[in-house]
Amino acid sequence: MKAILVILSIFISFSWAEKKKVLFLHGKPSHGTGCHEHRAGNILMAKRLNESGLVDAVVHSEIGYPKTAKALQEADTIVIFCTGHKGHMLNPHIEQFDSLMKQGKGVVMIHWTTEATKGKVGQKFLEWMGGFCDLDWSVNPHWTPHFKDFPDHPICNGVEPFKCNDEWYYHMRFTEDKKNLTPILYDLPPPESLKRKDGARSGNPHVRKAVANGEKQTVAWAYQRKDGGRGFGFTGGHYHKSFQNDGFRKILLNAILWTAKVEVPKKGLESSRPSDEEIKQNLDNKRKKKK
Repeated sequence: MKAILVILSIFISFSWAEKKKVLFLHGKPSHGTGCHEHRAGNILMAKRLNESGLVDAVVHSEIGYPKTAKALQEADTIVIFCTGHKGHMLNPHIEQFDSLMKQGKGVVMIHWTTEATKGKVGQKFLEWMGGFCDLDWSVNPHWTPHFKDFPDHPICNGVEPFKCNDEWYYHMRFTEDKKNLTPILYDLPPPESLKRKDGARSGNPHVRKAVANGEKQTVAWAYQRKDGGRGFGFTGGHYHKSFQNDGFRKILLNAILWTAKVEVPKKGLESSRPSDEEIKQNLDNKRKKKK
């Protein structure tokens, strides 16, 4: 009888265990319709995470950084999808966000969100998620990587080889702490991805040499921080329709679970493929207002 009571108490404790919380933050509208759909992309991901029953996912109702600290404090991991570099939503809140990271919270940055300004912000990105897109070093071409090989990492659970045309940034600036950094998605870019002249985002001697030498380029990576927190950088996401790609979607959803310190299912997080109708929902109104 005593053994039964113990088992029952364990079952009840697990049943009532509070789910990890995922907070999605989105930036202001950017680019044309169907591109950089920050809010719509977050809604798609949050819906599928909630359908899994593994976490509680909430898309912040307002554009930009939360005005109150409560939502941030309650989150176990924070997913950010926004304009990068000088327009990054974190720029005015670096110290506050750094304090959250030092509490061991997770962070996921998608596409342009990975691009930081040089100096303090770039250094913090290295500390939080192990890498960032760095002007005059990284590049942002549109190309189609073929992801065939994956590391033995929970984020890759259940992921089958896939390819996806998108604006995959590469030649990231990475932390020297290679022990805790894991490349997740990588491929050798074709020479055509560097056909533009050298420029802040188009090319430079360093990236040209790396590609010419046959060095595969990492476009998504995981970082296990020494403070216990976890970070994930993902450079795809220019096209909203990329969420219809099963591999693209699974990697992101698995990564969000991993950064929230939730066990990733062995087959990965199975989710429904967004229909063409769903892809058209929740898009930002990007039409120019008539004067």
